[in-house]
Amino acid sequence: MIITRRLAAGACALLAALAGGVVPAQAADGPSKDSPKVELVLDVSGSMRARDIDGQSRMAAAQQAFNEVIDATPESVRLGIRTLGSRYPGDDKAVGCKDSTQEYPVGRLDRTEAKTRVATLRPTGWTPIGYALRGADQDLGEDGGTRRIVLITDGEDSCGQPDPCDVARELAAKGTHLTIDTLGLAHDDKTREQLTCIAEATGGTYTTVRHTKELSGRIKQLVRRSETPVDDTPKPTKGADACSAAPEIGAGVWTDRETFGEHRWYKVKVKPGQELRAAASVGADRPVDRDYGILVRAVGDGGQELVRGSDAGNGRTDVMSSGLRYPVSKGKKDSKDDADARTVCLEVSHSFSAPASVKRDPGLPVELAVDLVKSPDKPSDLAAFGLGRGWVLLAVLVVTGLVAGLLWGWLARWRVAIWRAN
Repeated sequence: MIITRRLAAGACALLAALAGGVVPAQAADGPSKDSPKVELVLDVSGSMRARDIDGQSRMAAAQQAFNEVIDATPESVRLGIRTLGSRYPGDDKAVGCKDSTQEYPVGRLDRTEAKTRVATLRPTGWTPIGYALRGADQDLGEDGGTRRIVLITDGEDSCGQPDPCDVARELAAKGTHLTIDTLGLAHDDKTREQLTCIAEATGGTYTTVRHTKELSGRIKQLVRRSETPVDDTPKPTKGADACSAAPEIGAGVWTDRETFGEHRWYKVKVKPGQELRAAASVGADRPVDRDYGILVRAVGDGGQELVRGSDAGNGRTDVMSSGLRYPVSKGKKDSKDDADARTVCLEVSHSFSAPASVKRDPGLPVELAVDLVKSPDKPSDLAAFGLGRGWVLLAVLVVTGLVAGLLWGWLARWRVAIWRAN
């Protein structure tokens, strides 16, 4: 009888769980303990009322972007939301500079609940960035997985203590693999300088945002980046002033500094059957003149240019990027030995300039992303990259020119014949 009752009780419990849409196996669903963690830290200070983003207030733009980000967050990411300046509207600095609240805990994302929390936010108080960063670090915990803070603000810290840059350095020194990325909704130099300092202290990035679409896209990108293995953490290197003295680098993300007018060289070994993909970015972390450009070149052993990528622009910018692709064919044998690898030199240069009052040292930050992937199998695919391998393109141009010439000659004779007949 006792056994029968226990079985009946167990069956009832199981039926109740099924009726509620819950089964024991689902209890373990959701992000694992080692999954990446991201906390979005949003400035909700009074200045977020300003209406200068696509005709709406900064707060409305941020709320719209957050809703899109919440919808796009992968299931494998544990997401949290913290605010600063969202509660206290008064003038007491001591109180206002401790106004930071975790609106949504870091963990499995309930999209409806998270959106509800964001929808209730209204521009209110001070801008205690340093205090909020310490709180976000505690929110993320240290139970495994990558740790990232994304700070969105429209101004510099209004409290002074603790200094946000000092807090970022303090958190980086803890060795908990924390990255802080910053997004600025205001464009003044002081805000730019402070947010750049915070980001650089932890290996993060700084971005100026002018439109809602840019804000949403950048936050989505950073949330997705949290899933990237830690091996993609940028590694420092120092390029040489000539190919012969260049350091050898491999696949990964590399950082350097390059002064105005300087050229930097790096070596990469590309095995037969591989394709080199390289992208270089130069950041304008200080006031620069309005016209600028960037050039990335791949050069062979004999000094001949293999392929290049370039871009140029004018006006205010935060970063300028360009890239290239260069495949090495397999040849007669499919060898993977390092002895058969081809040495390719990458040259990175830029045409940024600045007024004489702007400091030259240290140089502008350079980020070089290198990847080595399987090369395209078809020779016609190889011909598509760079003029050095563009025989197919050249043949197409020759044939096109020949056909066009024949047609033009025939039309000319036809017109002359008609003119004589009349």
